[in-house]
Amino acid sequence: MTSRSAPRRRQTLRESHAASRNGVAMTPKVINAGPSLEKAELYGIDDQRPTFSKIMGLAGRIFIETIPQWLAVGAMLSLIFGGCCSNVFALEAIIKVEPASGTLLTFVQFLFVAVTGYISQFDYTRPPFFIKPNRVPIRRWLINIVLFFSINVLNNHAFSYDISVPVHIILRSGGSITTMIAGSLYGKRYSRIQVVAVLLLTVGVITAAWSDAQSKDASSGDSKEDVPKFSTGLAVLLIAQILSAIMGLYTEETYKKYGPHWKENLFYSHLLSLPLFLPFSRSLINQFMRLANSKPLPLPPLTGQMNLSTIPASMRQKIEGFYIPSQVAYLVLNVLTQYACIRGVNLLAAASSALTVTIVLNIRKLVSLLLSIWLFGNRLATGTLIGAIVVFSAGGLYSLDSKKKPTPPKPKTGGGKTG
Repeated sequence: MTSRSAPRRRQTLRESHAASRNGVAMTPKVINAGPSLEKAELYGIDDQRPTFSKIMGLAGRIFIETIPQWLAVGAMLSLIFGGCCSNVFALEAIIKVEPASGTLLTFVQFLFVAVTGYISQFDYTRPPFFIKPNRVPIRRWLINIVLFFSINVLNNHAFSYDISVPVHIILRSGGSITTMIAGSLYGKRYSRIQVVAVLLLTVGVITAAWSDAQSKDASSGDSKEDVPKFSTGLAVLLIAQILSAIMGLYTEETYKKYGPHWKENLFYSHLLSLPLFLPFSRSLINQFMRLANSKPLPLPPLTGQMNLSTIPASMRQKIEGFYIPSQVAYLVLNVLTQYACIRGVNLLAAASSALTVTIVLNIRKLVSLLLSIWLFGNRLATGTLIGAIVVFSAGGLYSLDSKKKPTPPKPKTGGGKTG
């Protein structure tokens, strides 16, 4: 006990005796030791634990405090890689059997997203449609809806023109080419590294497409019919990429003006696109009937373990005659995984930068390409593989340079318009 603390202790004892004589109940004082501990750390008064114990304690605190962030990151990556990669598997399982079912795939995806999006936009106080008031005018969404509908229909319709899933992934990974061209026409400026990356992307896409066309020409006896068909598929994807670049710029301007209301965009872009499928109604019915007549999907082993001898004959016949068309099952899987993929991308976009989103999506496309080659035995020509490597490398170069902030425009000194 120091000389300073002795008088303070005696004063505290005198106060406690006086309070007890007066019949006043003593209440314990609450001492906040936090500031003292912070001062101790500030002035270098370390704890006496071994270094390993201190490191483990610090690591434990960091882990406990970052558990919510780790769970959020794990959920987003699971939705993106699990949903998007599984979606590619289900897509190729359908395309291998029915290449012309792209319009049906688009319609079912739009219908599912519109129904699930209605839940997030539901408002029971606004009859008769019970939809929340939109933050963005509907007329602003109309152009976005037409572009979005056209892009998705064209991308899925390209499979009808002998475009394989791996080549489809490679060609769609070159979207930065059309984005830069459209942005340049719109007045945007890009760095030299971005220009070089886009030139490499162009070379990679042309190499992959040309090599794949040559391999199809060599393997087919009637090249006069197949090569023009493949070229038509390339033209369809090119038009879709151009429209996608225009839609990206239009959506960017919409978000700048009204705010990033992506849930509203997701809901209206899918809901209001459904009437545009009316001209394709007969084709949709025919495509679905072809999928419904596909070979049955093997039921789970549970039915094989059941003792059907104890079940009445009529019920046994119904159970034995029940089957699920394999292509319909893949269609349902495609829709569910597509929804998971969309949710994961939107969650990632809301929680991170555009650079992070671009890099993660490029990695996801590369994983999807490798899974398509591995699971379905797709054989890519050497030139196509080289083109894929160039495309993904250039995409990474473009993304890494995009993190540099553009130099702010100089303040206006006159009445001219700055670029």
